[in-house]
Amino acid sequence: MGFWTATALVLATVVWMEGVAWLVHKYLLHGPLWFLHRSHHRPRRGWWEANDWVSVAYAALSAGLVIWGDLNHHWLFWVGIGILVYGLLYFLLHDVIVHQRVRFRYRLSHPYLLRIIRAHKIHHKHLERTGSQAFGFLYAAPRYAPRPHHPVDHR
Repeated sequence: MGFWTATALVLATVVWMEGVAWLVHKYLLHGPLWFLHRSHHRPRRGWWEANDWVSVAYAALSAGLVIWGDLNHHWLFWVGIGILVYGLLYFLLHDVIVHQRVRFRYRLSHPYLLRIIRAHKIHHKHLERTGSQAFGFLYAAPRYAPRPHHPVDHR
């Protein structure tokens, strides 16, 4: 497979994964898998939360596709890489920037990042499985843009 085809497949998979993650988050994690996701809507005690098993499942899928695709010289290798890229972006935006599971000092001013943070804070406003909105991870609708004179607290 050529460089541009592989790159397009990786990028298409990242976009596709945002849709998959949105559907899984809204209909499974806030549905029958709430028993795992509930831990994410509560104050964290310790480094690990039950919801982290969801990331382990995505990582296993990615690793399986990369290994199988490599062994069989199949295009699913690049799909697995795309899932990996999505997972890394998710970790950076969600776990590092929004929830600060990896602590460092920063001052964000980019409107897109502020929109992601605000959307996620609105999502977490509800502690139960119902009533939440903004189920995406890498995309937040423009309506979640911070309002003037209402800065996003990103500590």
